[in-house]
Amino acid sequence: MSIPTSVLGRTGLTVSNLCVGTAAWGVSSPVHGLAVPEEVAVATARRAFEGPITILDTSNEYGDGESERRVGLAVREAGGLPEGFVVQTKLDRDKVTGSFDGERMRASLAESLERLGLPRIPLLHLHDPEHIGFEAAMASGGPVEALRRMRDEGLVDSIGISGGPASMLLRFVETGLFDALITHNRFTLVDRTADRLLQTAHDAGLGVMNAAVYGGGILAHHPRRSDRYHYGPASAELLAAVDAMGAACERAGVPLIAAALQFSTRDPRIHSTICGVVSPRQLDEAVDLATLEIPAELWDELDALAPPAASWLND
Repeated sequence: MSIPTSVLGRTGLTVSNLCVGTAAWGVSSPVHGLAVPEEVAVATARRAFEGPITILDTSNEYGDGESERRVGLAVREAGGLPEGFVVQTKLDRDKVTGSFDGERMRASLAESLERLGLPRIPLLHLHDPEHIGFEAAMASGGPVEALRRMRDEGLVDSIGISGGPASMLLRFVETGLFDALITHNRFTLVDRTADRLLQTAHDAGLGVMNAAVYGGGILAHHPRRSDRYHYGPASAELLAAVDAMGAACERAGVPLIAAALQFSTRDPRIHSTICGVVSPRQLDEAVDLATLEIPAELWDELDALAPPAASWLND
């Protein structure tokens, strides 16, 4: 089965519109409420290398480094990455000391390269700069300066910004310094907080990636199994919208989770949607969900059911 590909903005990388997310690939993942055995994570990466997905997302801090290490094991087992397959990762603060300075960024990249077993990173993101704020991130000797120097020195090909609050990410995008963007939880069936951010990044020619389109799992099932969106309690208005959307999807014979995924993959401003998967089977299911035919009238109904802007994250 094939899925669409496109050029990831000015990075020049050709990627599938679905990206393997590996945030839960640690010894344990309390945020995700599960643990992924090493052999299952490695098998999932190996399955990704077989196609049709052509990009995998990880980070220095996912699973305290286990995510990258397991991706590296899969790369070595496969005898290297398939031609054209992209592994992107992220620079992270020291979780013990909180250090987010340029020296820590150098150490973060060195750790990632060792774990992944790769000579260079095609796309490297600064991760969660909200921990120190825009001004500190942009300051002399700070993480943005270090990231730019890594690109200038040829250690990485392209650089991106990845984080939470949309208004903060917009400030980074508007600097013109970055080649790519990752936003999460802020452009879903029930939250359009990142709409302006996506449009600005698209207009500027950045590679645009959207993550956490299930809002922490609330959009993955109907009837829903959670009353939380992102990392906190959802409002009554948002919960009502989720329930109404789930019922509309059920009437149309479409899984709510497929609509939640395709809400992102069908947006022309988004080059690739990061979808967390924890097994080869779940990866195959994600491809099926992304390619399932959804009638146009259902999209119209879902749009009409979207909750008011006051219920979004609006950060």
